[in-house]
Amino acid sequence: MNDLLNGPEFLGTHATFRSDATLILILITAVLFTIGWRLAVQKRYQAHRWVQTITVSLNAIVILSTMISSFMINILPGIPSKLNQGSYAVTKMHGLAGLIGLVLGVFVVLRGNELVPKGLRFANYKLFMRTSYALYSLVTLLGVVVYAVVFVVGS
Repeated sequence: MNDLLNGPEFLGTHATFRSDATLILILITAVLFTIGWRLAVQKRYQAHRWVQTITVSLNAIVILSTMISSFMINILPGIPSKLNQGSYAVTKMHGLAGLIGLVLGVFVVLRGNELVPKGLRFANYKLFMRTSYALYSLVTLLGVVVYAVVFVVGS
């Protein structure tokens, strides 16, 4: 399995199979988050909750299984000496915004499924959902930039 994940890419860049698959999965979650947003706009709240819950779970699995280890192996050793250089700077912004987005997104989903203590339940649910969606969209865009800088331009 490790040979497959670290084997040749399939998108025509110098990325590994794992990086290409991660990009595809994250783009799928972006589409699913947008579908969930549209369901909320259409006042189909039950379907919205299910789509967002599944998508946050998939997103968290991708982040925890690939992105965190990649950050620790490829970026962390270059901090602080390379912090403001090319792919390090973009990846740093992507990682920080992604961590905040992941925590906020998981919290919003837990709140939406009434799985947080009453004292942590916020009243302005739309503000938190919209903030989470906007942040996720930004992080996805930064992730595409990181992929392009590292595997397309940097090749």
